Amino acid sequence: MLDLEDLQTFVEVADAGGVSPAARRLGVSKSIVSRRLFRLEAELGIQLLARTTRGAALTEAGVTFREHAARVCAEMEAAREAILPSGELRGLLRIAAPLSFGPTHLAPVFAELARRHPLLHVHAYYSDRFVDIVGEGFDCAVRVGHLTDSNLIARRVVPFHGLLVASPEYIREHGAPETPDELLTHQALMQGTETWRLTDGDRAIGVHPQGRFKADNGSALVAAAVAGLGIASLPDFLVADHLASGALVAVMTRYPVPEAGIYVVRPPGQHPPRKILVLTELLIEHFG
Repeated sequence: MLDLEDLQTFVEVADAGGVSPAARRLGVSKSIVSRRLFRLEAELGIQLLARTTRGAALTEAGVTFREHAARVCAEMEAAREAILPSGELRGLLRIAAPLSFGPTHLAPVFAELARRHPLLHVHAYYSDRFVDIVGEGFDCAVRVGHLTDSNLIARRVVPFHGLLVASPEYIREHGAPETPDELLTHQALMQGTETWRLTDGDRAIGVHPQGRFKADNGSALVAAAVAGLGIASLPDFLVADHLASGALVAVMTRYPVPEAGIYVVRPPGQHPPRKILVLTELLIEHFG
């Protein structure tokens, strides 16, 4: 007889690409994960995973077995949910969220999710760095901005707009850029080496600005813009109060930043866990 817990562990290791990220996702030690894998392979009499220095790779048999195991686990999860009290959730939900936006705007939603579902463990991690949700064992992430192409499954919660902003002091000293080419002569406040997206009618424009001040946090870039260090491209919800007070002004409004959004992204898979669906609906309810 195959143990369901062993099957779930194997699927997690296969999807995460290694024992360590799967252990973090499952909330158990690496030795427990290894023990479950050994037990499953011994029961089947075949090697499912090839251990490497970079993690674990599926063998040919493992690729085939993973699809069947994932379906079994998904069906059992659906069966569990069907016999729980209406709307009840249980287990662990690990969420990656942005630091610039999460504690103020997302934390109340996560808390409400935990309040409504007392059997569900909600673990939220806040960082403005790019999080590999599969490799680091997260169930999902809330991301803000423009999504890059990936194999992750995304659902938009709500749209928002970005703005190019600067302080009145910066504009008095350096002037306000009027075109994308002029923008390249100004100090840009950036998270790294990102491309700024602008629009000219129906045409999309990519600009590669330069600047001496960088920070991996949106709130830090707001502070730098208010201090007069340069021009920043920021979401409207981060700069609305400063625009209202006059501490910041919008620039290059003839070339608006294209509409972005708040998204819930999850690892690929045919059957999303209901806890992610419930979180997404709660976010839509909150921001809608």
